[in-house]
This record gives sequence, C-alpha cells and structure tokens, in this order.
Amino acid sequence: MPLRSRLSFPTRVAVMTAVLMCAAWAFSRVGFAGGTQSPSAAKVSATVAPRHALAMFGAPKYPAGFAHFDYADPKAVKGGSVRLAAIGTFDNLNPFILNGVAAAGAGLPFETLTVSSEDEPFSVYGLLAESMQVPKDRSWVAFTLRKEARWQDGAPVTTDDVIFSLNILRTKGHPFYRSYFARIDKAVKIGPRTVKFIFKPGSNRELPLIAGQLPILPKHYWQGRDFSKTTLEAPLGSGPYRVASVDPGRSVTYARVKNYWGAKLGVNVGQNNFGAMRYDYYRDATVALEAFKAGDYDFRQENISKNWATAYTGPAVAKGLIRRASIANEQPTGMQGYVFNIRRPLFKDRRVREALTYAFDFEWTNKNLFYGQYTRTESYFSNSELASSGLPKGRELAILERYRGKIPDAVFTRPFHAPRSDGTGFNRKNLRIAAKLLQQAGWSVKNGVLTNEKTNQPFRFEILISQPAWERITLPFIKNLKVLGIDARLRVVDSAQYIKRSESFDYDMIVDVFGESLSPGNEQRDFWGSQSADRRGGRNTIGIKNPVIDDLVNLVVSAKTRRQLLDRTHALDRVLLWEYYVIPHWHSQAFHVAYWNKFSRPKVSPKYGLCFSCWWVDPQKAAHLKALKKAL
Repeated sequence: MPLRSRLSFPTRVAVMTAVLMCAAWAFSRVGFAGGTQSPSAAKVSATVAPRHALAMFGAPKYPAGFAHFDYADPKAVKGGSVRLAAIGTFDNLNPFILNGVAAAGAGLPFETLTVSSEDEPFSVYGLLAESMQVPKDRSWVAFTLRKEARWQDGAPVTTDDVIFSLNILRTKGHPFYRSYFARIDKAVKIGPRTVKFIFKPGSNRELPLIAGQLPILPKHYWQGRDFSKTTLEAPLGSGPYRVASVDPGRSVTYARVKNYWGAKLGVNVGQNNFGAMRYDYYRDATVALEAFKAGDYDFRQENISKNWATAYTGPAVAKGLIRRASIANEQPTGMQGYVFNIRRPLFKDRRVREALTYAFDFEWTNKNLFYGQYTRTESYFSNSELASSGLPKGRELAILERYRGKIPDAVFTRPFHAPRSDGTGFNRKNLRIAAKLLQQAGWSVKNGVLTNEKTNQPFRFEILISQPAWERITLPFIKNLKVLGIDARLRVVDSAQYIKRSESFDYDMIVDVFGESLSPGNEQRDFWGSQSADRRGGRNTIGIKNPVIDDLVNLVVSAKTRRQLLDRTHALDRVLLWEYYVIPHWHSQAFHVAYWNKFSRPKVSPKYGLCFSCWWVDPQKAAHLKALKKAL
C-alpha cells in the first residue's frame, strides 16, 4: 500500500499510534551498518539498468526528467503563513517512536528515498534517491543517492545514513517499522552513493517500493542521543521544513528551509509553498470549529456531516471570507466502523457480532444526523475496483473453494449487504433478527437483561471514543442495544488516554478506520495478520487470528499481475465481511474543505489525494482578506 505523502506519513505514525501494527525483529537480522562494499552484490547490480521511477504494475506515468506532477503548479507563489488546528496535546518532536504523543506536522522535516505520486495507483519517484535498480524477480533493490542531497546542517546524506535508518527504526522505532520493513533481510553499501536492500525469500512485488518509503535519518545527529526517548529538541532532517518554535502542548511552528536542496526536483516543484505552518492545539473538535469561524486558523478538512450542512454560517461565510469546497476524488475509502475486540470472550462468536450489526440503524442515522450525505460501506476496499460484489466466480471462486468449510457458507451463496432499515427509527425487523442470532449463540433475556445461558453473566460492554462528536451517533445505537437487553456504555476519554488504551488493546469496542489504496500489500498483514494481533501498538485492532485470512493476505501480497491482485483482494474482502469483524459505517467520495479566502490552488486536483502542500497563499487575496476582516 502506498504511503502517499512523505510529509504526512511519519506524522500519522506518531499521532495515530492506535491505528498502527507491531512486529519484533532482532538487530542481527538487519545486516551491518558499516561502509563495507560487497563485490558480488555490486556485480549483480551492475547488470540492471537504473531507472528514475518504479510502478507496482505497468509503467510509471511520468518520464525521466519530468518538470512537475500534473496536479502541482510551477507558478505557485512561495511565502505567506498558514495556521492549522490539532486536537489534544503533544510532548514529542520525534515522530518515529512509540513513546509520547508527537506534534502535528512532526514529519515535515524528514524525507524518504522515494515519493509516491497522488494521481497513480502506486508509482514511486526518486526523492533522496536519484535512481533505483530492480531485477526482474524484484528480489532486491538498489538506490543511488543524489549528490546534492543535504541535511539541514549542510552535511551530505550518505549510504551510512540509509543503513543506520533501517537499523534504528527496526530496533528502537515505532513497532510499525519493525513490521513494515520486516521482509528486508539486510542493507548493503555497494558504492559511494549506492545502497542495496536484499529481501527475504518469497514473492512480493511491493518490496522495492516499500524500501523506498524508508524515512532517512542522520546518523551523525543521533550518535550520543537516545532515539527511543521523547524530545522537544527538534531532530535534524533533510526536508523542506524545520521546526521554528515550540510552545509545549499548545503550538508548534514550522518554517520553510531557505535554499532547500530539493526545491527544483520534479517531485517538489509547485509544492511546499507556505513560508510557515503553525499548528495550534484545541481541547476538542467543537472548540476547534468555533476557533476556525472566529478566524484563529485558516484551513480545515471537515469530516462531520452535520457541521458541513449547518455549522458554516455567519458574516464571514455570508461575505465570502470563508469559502467551502467539495473536491471529488477517486481515493479508495477503505473501512470505517465500530470494531469488535475479539480478544474479548464476549465477541468470539461470529453470530454475536452479526447480531450487533443488525442493531445499528444506518438509514435512520444518515437521514437524521448526516443529512443524507453518506453511502453505506459494504467493502473493506470501498469506492474502488478492489471491492467485492455479487457472487464469487471464476478465479476468485477457485481461490475461495480451497477454504470451503473453514469460512462462512454465505461467502458462496449471498452477496454481502449490510443490514438495511426503512429509516423511520423503528428498527423492529432487524432487532428481531438480532435477537434470534443471540439466542442461537446461547443468550436469552431474563428480567429484561440479556444473559448467557451457561455462565449467567449479563451482556455488558463499553464503547470507547475520544471525540464527543461520536456521542450523537453512538447513543442511538446504544438505545437499540438496550432493546435487546444489552448494557452498552459509552466512555469518552482524552486523546492521550485513547491512544494508550488503543495501543494495549484495552477496550471492548472502538471506532477505527482501515485506510486502503489501489495497491493493497504488506499493510494487510498489519491489519489482519495473526502475528500482529497481540503486539502492543499493533494495527490489528480487531485481534484477528485466522489461518484462512493469513493465507489470503499472503496471496494478495504475492500477486504478480493486476488481475491476480483483484481476484485475491476480492476473496479477502468477502471473508472479512462475512466474519462480521466490524459494524460497517459510511463513506464519502469527496474532500470537504473550508478555508479563509487567502489561498489559491492548482486547476487540476489529484485523483487520490488532496495535496494541500500544492496550495499557496495568494498575496492579493491575503491582503483583501485582511482588509475585510477589519470591517467585520
């Protein structure tokens, strides 16, 4: 799966550690960190022609020496400042570790060997690396660094830095890295500016692209420092931004680096336009919204339908000072839902999970709370060709036949659809189905309380959330559960506590999002693999340990053609759906953004991203806005 932005990826890793996975690997497996050259490795790599880019399937869109991505405007104005919002607090500027809570934007100073485009399913282009060499069997990849690549202290980026980064991230970094880069056997220096990643045996076309996503860290900076500890001293990076100021727990400001070494690269032209970016922290999303309308920050992406439909009112909106835009995209929306923690005995039985799915009334929720803006999600790969539909047939059916008797029979007999209601709020039909499923699973109502017939224990669980906005959605769900005799309780905690509890799987049910791309791969092991189920900080928040799903994930990862990938992903999707591991939510096919009218943006939007880094502060608009604000 492509990690779409070199800027946002490390930040997501640190800030949203509750949605990451974990795997342990010993330091000795990484290889050596010295500068010794391997003659045999160098000889092999010399037979493979270097290339500027690499696609998962087919050829990259952009040729060697391309001027800029189509969705970036080379005439974008540099300068100006932008203020953004974050929720909660932070205590760390190192976004690559599990400890602490990283500051929003903490990934801005750092870069990777390659960067993905946002208008292709999965292609990578050289960033720190000027070229890459990959054999036909993709058993290794070699990257040659750019001569001009520099750290922000002026020192060159070296192969020793690359090897050091692999070592330190897999031993002291966030557990995500130990898993995501686990199939890299070792890294070897084979030339003054060339490092070769050798992969472990097995078929995985994605590994060369994954290796290119390695964040590169400066070896000379970290020597004598403890990488695993939180810090408010800004770590050294090579990227277009550096930390300019920090008010611990309240705000952090990044400034664009003067004479940034990579400013003229095709992958950067028209991007990184803001002169300064400041993140201010707010207690919760409601406070943050009011602060935006008051002009305390400049841009927000709105994910709450009620807000989008009703909250953007007032003089600033009426006079055009605040603009709104729905920017269509073709980005796979993945799966968001109420996640069962099946480590809990209460949710081990598939029939119980299916029953609770019938208690969630999406049609009423969409009509009364979302203003009809959403579509029900019925695939883990929704809004893409990777989503299963209809009944399995052909090669997909042949794959699933191997597991007949080990997977739900409904996989073969019925297309999956989430339960549907008439939207009136009287969900009696679905609740009757739920009650019947619970009875089959050994639960019956005694004195109004759903009780286990063997243990005589009541059916009671907690739904853990961190954002108050989820209360209005979850409380009607809890009301329906109460009709079934289930005592479900809502627990709202702050973001720091939520992250810690999520990392240790200390919850019965949470809301989670499993983001997908058009090229699913290694991250599927993180989401659903048995090895990630019990590791602290793991991405397998459900706790799945299913040998069939492990097999299907391996098939997805080893797909050699696009057709194979589609068939295998469809098969995986069906099994995940019919196991009822989550209560599916909803999705939208557009980015909803609101902003104070000081920005301009390219005429072309990327298919698979927003690319806010492609926007810029328009001096004329900014001056006009300043004058209008004074008149409010």
